[in-house]
This record gives sequence, C-alpha cells and structure tokens, in this order.
Amino acid sequence: MRVLLVDTDAQAAAAIQRALKANGAVIEHVETGEEAFQLAKRYDYDAMILDLMLPDIDGYEVIRRLRWTSVAVPILVLSSLTRPQAKVKAFSLGADDFLARPFDESELGARIQALVRRSKGLSHSKITVGPIVLNMDSNLVTVNGTTVHLTEKEYRILELLFLRGGSIVAKESFLNHLYGGNDEPDIKIIDVFVCKLRRKLALAGAGEVITTVWGRGYIVRESAAAAQPSGRSEVLSVAKAASAA
Repeated sequence: MRVLLVDTDAQAAAAIQRALKANGAVIEHVETGEEAFQLAKRYDYDAMILDLMLPDIDGYEVIRRLRWTSVAVPILVLSSLTRPQAKVKAFSLGADDFLARPFDESELGARIQALVRRSKGLSHSKITVGPIVLNMDSNLVTVNGTTVHLTEKEYRILELLFLRGGSIVAKESFLNHLYGGNDEPDIKIIDVFVCKLRRKLALAGAGEVITTVWGRGYIVRESAAAAQPSGRSEVLSVAKAASAA
C-alpha cells in the first residue's frame, strides 16, 4: 500500500508515518498542495492523507484539482478544522473520509486500510486467489493455509497484482510502486523479483499464479492459480532470463 502524505506539521507527519508503516504502508511525504497535486497526477497512490491548511494552495483546492482532472486516488482529510461546514465542503469536493485532529494512530491506520479496500471493491482485508490468501492487515501470504515467507518487495509486487486482479500490470508500474520514482534501478529488476516470487509460490503448491503478458507486463488469474504447472515451466524460463540479465 502506497500513501501520499500532505502535511506541514513535522511532528504530526512523523506520527502518521509511524502508524501507517506498522500496517506495511510505504509513505511519501510532501508539505505543499502543488507538490501533492503534481505527484498524484503522475504516480499511482493507493491513498492520500491531506491536511487542509497548507502554505500555498489549501487542501480544498488540491481535492478540487484532482477530481477535476479525474484523479481518483482515495483522499482522507486529516484536519483540526472540525466544524461541520469544513467536513461538508471537503466531501462535496470529492474527499472520501475526514478525521479530526488530534487523532488516534490505530484509528488512522484502520481508516486508511478500509479506504483502500473500498476503493478496490473489497469488503475485507483478505484477498484470495486460488489457494493463495493475501492479508493486507498482517502483510502475510499463505498457500493452502501455510505461510509463505516473502521479502518486502516480493510481498508488495504480489499485493499490487492482487489489487489489480484481472488487469495487466506494467513493469513501470511495479517500479513506481516499489521505489516511487526515487533512485529507481533498471527495469529488469522486476523480472528478478517476479521470478523469485513465482518460485516461492510454486514450491508452496500455488501453481503458476503469475502470468507473463510478453511486452506488456504481468497478470494474475485465478484459473492460472488453480492450474497445475505445465511441462515447460515458466518459472524456470524466467529464472534463466533473469540470471542471464
């Protein structure tokens, strides 16, 4: 889960990052509305936490611009403005949730999790594909009830694939999700991560859950997860390609 945090209060921002990192979130922090607007247009975030009192344009204007340009990132407004008019205005412009300061860290984490689930059409924190269960609350993955130990990047790749279930995810999207445009490695690293992830899932009995769409990216299909591995193992072919790169 990747979150854009827009807040000028350093102490509050630290508390927010502490709360969300406990839920496995990756946070990008900016202090101005213009930065938030430009980043949200360029990158795919799972959620935005937005203060209304910013040094350039206010949070209301950020929401208005994002919705005007059809950026659908879920927005949780976090503000000391608690009067009903402030909430009504934020919701009318397109905010998805509103939490007043001071806030409870555990409540903030729960609200963001719920916001992301709703935006993805999920009713709970677990996503099931074939024998695989991904729990977004605990950041655990199980296959037929047995935990599969993944690295952080392997987990986040699988999470993105599951959240985009049925859609092709480009390698550039994985880089964006993992690194957020900062010090991104060569795009071939995604093939390496996916290869290792496939191997772990296959060894756990999940079959070939991740399908390559050549020239476009990767996709997860439940039918692929249920299928038995074919004679020509895609896991092995990708492993050879990764080692050759």
